[in-house]
Amino acid sequence: MRRTVRLRLTLLYSGLFLAAGLLLVALIYLLVAHSPFPAAPVAPVLPGGPGQVVPQPRVDVAYLAEQQAAGLRRLLVNSVIALVVMAFASVVLGRLTAGRVLRPLRDMTATVRRITADRLDRRLAASGPDDELKELADTFDDLLDRLEAAFTAQRRFVANASHELRTPLTLQRAMAEVALADPDAGAAELRHVLDRLLAAGRHQERLIEALLVLARSQQGLDHREPLDLAAVAGQALDRRPDSPLRVEAALRPAPASGDRALLERLVVNLLDNATRHNVPDGWITVATGVRAGLATLSVANSGPVIPPDRVATLLQPFQRLAGGRRAVGDGLGLGLSIVAAVVQAHHGTLEVVARPQGGLEVTVRCPSAAGTPPD
Repeated sequence: MRRTVRLRLTLLYSGLFLAAGLLLVALIYLLVAHSPFPAAPVAPVLPGGPGQVVPQPRVDVAYLAEQQAAGLRRLLVNSVIALVVMAFASVVLGRLTAGRVLRPLRDMTATVRRITADRLDRRLAASGPDDELKELADTFDDLLDRLEAAFTAQRRFVANASHELRTPLTLQRAMAEVALADPDAGAAELRHVLDRLLAAGRHQERLIEALLVLARSQQGLDHREPLDLAAVAGQALDRRPDSPLRVEAALRPAPASGDRALLERLVVNLLDNATRHNVPDGWITVATGVRAGLATLSVANSGPVIPPDRVATLLQPFQRLAGGRRAVGDGLGLGLSIVAAVVQAHHGTLEVVARPQGGLEVTVRCPSAAGTPPD
């Protein structure tokens, strides 16, 4: 027989009832057999009037003891019979009670079995009293909400990545076919086609590298090492290519711990995003320090006005603002999504604010090294 929860609960209820019944029968038997409060003997009514001397009857002690023992046996037998009947009743009532208690679990099990990767929109939606079972169902519904959001984001990411990878491949194939189909193509034309093919290849390399960094960030950190965000930002500024944009840096010590390679990519992506999405005579400010006990990095830039309700979409992979001024250079649409993944891997916070005058202000906060005084 399969040992279900209902069977175990039934046996538990019945066992507890049987143990309590046995204890009760034993207690009653002991109290009757050895009562600390014996009943007062009843005075016999004898014939004769006052002043007469009536002889006292002889008390048969053996007969009284035998009658008492017989009464105890009848009490014990009747108690055992009642206990057997009530034990059977407890099994039936325990099974019914266990089934009623476990009915919400059966409903939840049936609903969960109907949930698949393609049908994550189903929910348990448990009703009834606010007890442990409803709390379990609500927790499972919250888990399904997160799973549905993750699956939806994964499908969207795969579709966007496939599109982004297919586009340069299609372009490369088209350029090669056009060059091969032209019998009069000279060395100059072929060299031009090869240059474009190399440019498309470099774009693919950057895209694949960015996807690998994004995947690595989303898996969490394998190791941590002490570092200073000010030093990381300073190195990124030194390696930054020449640009007509005005750059102002206020780098105060910001000790933290984490993956240096990922944090370097974070700073590079922020600077690259601030450079691409800017105006010709714009500016960029970079600041680091310790604020409220957290190592803080802030990168702000001028640029086109961004609607505040579109800022959240910029943190998603391959999401670009449509209809606005095109960014300078060839962006991948992964810069800020990689920044968000790196911040999450370091258990930090990311704040992206659209400036009313145009551009963005991005603030990254990570746990600071202990004992560092704030700015």
